[in-house]
Amino acid sequence: MLLLFGSLSLAGPALGKDSSDDEDGAAKPPRAVPNIYLDLQTYYTTLPSGALGIGFRNFTALPALSSPASQTVSVNAPITLDLNDRVSVYGGVSSSTTRTDATSWTWLTADSWNIGFQADVIQQNGGSIPTVTLQSTLSRSIASSVLATTTLTSIVDFDYALDPDETRGLLAGVRYVSVAVDSDLARIKPSIIGYLGGYYQWPSNWKLSGRFGVQSFGGAQILALTPFQPFTQPIARFDLERLDDDDNRLFGLTAEISWVPKPAYQLTLRTPLYAVKN
Repeated sequence: MLLLFGSLSLAGPALGKDSSDDEDGAAKPPRAVPNIYLDLQTYYTTLPSGALGIGFRNFTALPALSSPASQTVSVNAPITLDLNDRVSVYGGVSSSTTRTDATSWTWLTADSWNIGFQADVIQQNGGSIPTVTLQSTLSRSIASSVLATTTLTSIVDFDYALDPDETRGLLAGVRYVSVAVDSDLARIKPSIIGYLGGYYQWPSNWKLSGRFGVQSFGGAQILALTPFQPFTQPIARFDLERLDDDDNRLFGLTAEISWVPKPAYQLTLRTPLYAVKN
């Protein structure tokens, strides 16, 4: 993974002309010090009974056979480095507290760690080819359990700007979630989400995005039972962000609704805490 991060960082300048290049083609010096910040993310999630939150947070552990309706508050705090305008790497720990119709709120405890990267492998820069962004996150349960899981979430996102300032555009993408269970007693099949959408950014640097898509889940099996059946259902997501003049995120609010197959909801608050910001 570290070798991949390094190769992406070194390959960045060769993948296309940077948006900061002047008219004579002379690129500005690369950023000497990366942005360093704690990308604090707070989630509130509701799930109906008998459902897995496939379209939302990464898996941390496989629920029991009789999975009741639940509410969860989670905090993910990855340390993030924006190595340049194209590549970011991150890693951190997630904690959560949960209540069900039959139980009260549990103690807030660390339940998983995660590492990952995000890279613009192609940038539009006023051309006809959209910006292509790759993101991959590896997540692992902390607690020792027979049904502990390791999750790999990969996203390919296409962003086609409709104006030179990239304040209006169209979005499309695919998200693939693969889950490996430590025990042979259980198996979770992959989830695939395909979506289309768009965005608009005001002169005040507030940005609104919307994505609408379809989620296909292959189901989960425990022993000879299949308590979580396969489904193909819609999913929708809305993002409201406040950016600075250099497109660094200052605040973010995300609302999602996913049918799994009953409706499930998630609200996410992102409040980056910058140690170094360029």
